[in-house]
Amino acid sequence: MALLSPRVPRLPLAAHSAGAGAGSLRCCVRVAASAARCQVTASGSVAAGSSSSSELEAIRWGSAKLQGAREEMEDEVVLRPDSLLHGFSFAAVLDGHAGFSTVQFLRDELFKECAAALDGGAVLNTKNLEAITDSIRRAFATMDANLSTWLQQMDKEDDSGATATALFLRNDVLVVSHIGDSCLQVISRGGRPQSLTNFHRPYGNNKTSLEEVKRIRAAGGWIRDGRVCGDISVSRAFGDIRFKTRKNEMLVKGVKEGRWTEKFVSRINFKGDLIISSPDVSLVELGPDVEFVLVATDGLWDYIKSTEAVAFVRDQLCQHGDVQVCSLSLLK
Repeated sequence: MALLSPRVPRLPLAAHSAGAGAGSLRCCVRVAASAARCQVTASGSVAAGSSSSSELEAIRWGSAKLQGAREEMEDEVVLRPDSLLHGFSFAAVLDGHAGFSTVQFLRDELFKECAAALDGGAVLNTKNLEAITDSIRRAFATMDANLSTWLQQMDKEDDSGATATALFLRNDVLVVSHIGDSCLQVISRGGRPQSLTNFHRPYGNNKTSLEEVKRIRAAGGWIRDGRVCGDISVSRAFGDIRFKTRKNEMLVKGVKEGRWTEKFVSRINFKGDLIISSPDVSLVELGPDVEFVLVATDGLWDYIKSTEAVAFVRDQLCQHGDVQVCSLSLLK
């Protein structure tokens, strides 16, 4: 939640905050959390920040996680409120699948790689979207290459992967980088939600999905039942090395498992990675109409609409102003 507008009335000040403050962002309260409804099969994650009155000088953060029905918690939130990136704070929501290994690696390394690629925040400070995009895409590519090497060195085969939304937040600007289909970022403008991210999926009739299908087929892959090679329903992610460095091994394994024939495999000619880690990057100027930002994985959005989430957060902040309590309340 990034509350940036005095239109949300009677927001109590720092006495109500349970988060850790850092930096000197004007009128800012920031929250990050991981959340999921108890009934949800997949866990969910939420990251948020807020700000309202010039009396508030520090960023306030809160976090919460709840595991769903899966045996292993595969989601994570990374917070660097004191990152000193020319006044920018960093938050990332990671939604893992097929294990926790990829999320673990990203949790420990993603911020460091992004900070280095962005020259300690100097690139962010330019507000040059082209330069920022180039830097973040380079960081994501390096991360994925290092991750792939690490996963291939595992004692046993690791098919884990993760979608991710990472944001760099200052009182006047927000930079969002996103891959995958499980993290949605929403800005509240005067109580009206505005989505900032597109889902990277190999199915659907929207422009993004059609472009993803075209890219996958050009790389030598195929789509079956809305899934890449009939396997995975997301087209961009970290990890998932069977669609990157181990594509041929995937084909051999598929033949042994009876998923396809040797004749079918003989016609396959891979020309690139089927799942990629190149993010969409956007920059949003934060004017007085922007109240807060909310980032969540599908563990939350499967059970609540963005309009409902925005209304809920506004009501919570008006009642008590405690960003930690607000994050926890999204679990209920």
